[in-house]
Amino acid sequence: MEEKIEQALFEVRPYIEYYEELKKKVEEIASITGEEDLFIKLLEEEIKKSEEPFKTDLRIFLQKFTSFL
Repeated sequence: MEEKIEQALFEVRPYIEYYEELKKKVEEIASITGEEDLFIKLLEEEIKKSEEPFKTDLRIFLQKFTSFL
């Protein structure tokens, strides 16, 4: 899963407004679980709690991450 996260972060970087914040949040969520399904669920919960424009950054990352599954 770590490799997919790294690849997704790399590919979305040009489209993300708050890259460092996104990377930190994604790594924080990934440290909670090693299961992709739970990671996605936690990421979706974070999206619900977040404000724009960071919410959009999270959505872009999630879309790219799930495209690798």
